[in-house]
Amino acid sequence: MCRSEEAPGYSQFGLFGLSLSLMLLLRLAWALTAAAVCFLILLILHNHILREGQLLAGTCEIVALDRDSSQPRRTIARQTARCACKKGQIAGTTRARPTCVDIGIVGTRQWCGMSPCLDDEGCDLLVNQSGWTCTQPGGRVKTTTVRTEPEPADV
Repeated sequence: MCRSEEAPGYSQFGLFGLSLSLMLLLRLAWALTAAAVCFLILLILHNHILREGQLLAGTCEIVALDRDSSQPRRTIARQTARCACKKGQIAGTTRARPTCVDIGIVGTRQWCGMSPCLDDEGCDLLVNQSGWTCTQPGGRVKTTTVRTEPEPADV
């Protein structure tokens, strides 16, 4: 009988078998790469959806601003802020901007303790402690009154 000998390092299929296994490895690598890219895209989209509408802890944003200038020499401005305050803080005003302040300031109604006025303005409490006034160097006075929303009733 006649017997043929194979070259060392080659399978029964020869070079064809080697290139076939290399192609399978390349396909597997591309499939794993595509799966990883899809996973990263889904992760980024998921984090973006979760973050949208959420504030960082300790920050505030103005969600509504209304100005009424119908009365002469008087402008009434109302703003609504949304805050994500840390433990021990509550929504307040610092340097004429909404911010998170120590809860004790609001509890004792010592509004000037949160520095609500700009640097060049003086702060005075209203007589009934329902707000404060900021007096500018030229004599112009800005009065701020605080209106708190009632807590939702527990069901």
